[in-house]
Amino acid sequence: MGTSNDIAIAFDDFMHAFEEFKGSNDERLDQLEKRMTVDVVTEEKMSRINQAVDEQKRHLDALLLKSQRPKLGGNSLEHPATWEHKQSFDGYIRNGDESGLRSLEEKAMSAGSDPDGGFLVPEELSNDIGKRLAAISPIRSIATVRQVSGSVFKRPFASTGPAVGWVGETEARPQTATPSLSELQFPTMELYAMPAATPSLLEDSAIDLDSWIADEVEAAFAEQEGAAFINGDGVSKPTGFLTAPTVDETAWSWGNLGYVPTGEDGALAASNGADVLVDTIYALKSGYRQNASFVMNRRTQAELRKLKDADGNYLWQAPASAEMKASLMGFPVVEAEDMPDIASDATPIAFGDFKRGYLVVDRTGVRVLRDPYSAKPYVLFYTTKRVGGGIQDFDAIKLVKFGAA
Repeated sequence: MGTSNDIAIAFDDFMHAFEEFKGSNDERLDQLEKRMTVDVVTEEKMSRINQAVDEQKRHLDALLLKSQRPKLGGNSLEHPATWEHKQSFDGYIRNGDESGLRSLEEKAMSAGSDPDGGFLVPEELSNDIGKRLAAISPIRSIATVRQVSGSVFKRPFASTGPAVGWVGETEARPQTATPSLSELQFPTMELYAMPAATPSLLEDSAIDLDSWIADEVEAAFAEQEGAAFINGDGVSKPTGFLTAPTVDETAWSWGNLGYVPTGEDGALAASNGADVLVDTIYALKSGYRQNASFVMNRRTQAELRKLKDADGNYLWQAPASAEMKASLMGFPVVEAEDMPDIASDATPIAFGDFKRGYLVVDRTGVRVLRDPYSAKPYVLFYTTKRVGGGIQDFDAIKLVKFGAA
């Protein structure tokens, strides 16, 4: 676990690196203003410091993640049925004994066994895997997450509201127009990981296998989720928000994501480059702006870190404490490495209220299938969960397009 002292030291190192970055960038801007060019030495120095800031932030994030991981085990195991499931699952994982889990399945008359094989993990382990994913999966951490028991979640959405108007006390009430309803469907897809264990690990009674499974699958699940929630094509995976059709914000309509162009192909505008960020913020309706976040990868963040406002203040601000996020123009920045880099006509920056804009659908339960045969002498644990996702409100997310139009 990352101790509070380790986190404090890492945060101090990060802030020191950022102060050095600001000093180096001020020197670069001063050279541009005076000589219209920048020394190669200054550029190289700034690049090194920028990389150091990113490295310090990665180290800090890793320590925070360790400190946020919930501990497995607790009062819920005191319930007899939960304890029986826990013990039966432990026997299945360690030595392949299915009898206990099959007995529980018959008692409960439930679909505890998947048609393709495998058994539901104890509820506590399933919940803790979900908590760990929420801590490390960037889009999941800001989106709406809904638990479902079926394979498809359907949600009606009123894309246009009913007509309304004022009338006098004794005047007739004319019939209002019917709202336009869209049915959004969010199918759940299978996400899997296959950690391997040695027989000696399984035979060691001191090893907490619940914790081991959660540790092994969390990174694999989070990595695959992160990519799908952004760029997924909806085929055997969730539908990412960047795969939606895009239109210029001035021509926005339901079913599309609106974008604001920078005016320069593959770059910010040469003068007043930050104006596009202001335009993007105010392209979002006020009701969405209250809970909005910027989403981008580290390389895009490194470029925006250099920007200043008219008063010389940096637009990107370091977090006030280790537990908080960095901010851009007062809005939190969420790092998602699967966002595209800055390039011609790319959309590397998203801004919006992802809680209202994007829905993650989790089918209840995580399953494990023990396989001692495919990779002898190792024992494989085919661990699966079903996840879906997609845009639920196309007006809640806006993009910045690095293009002329």
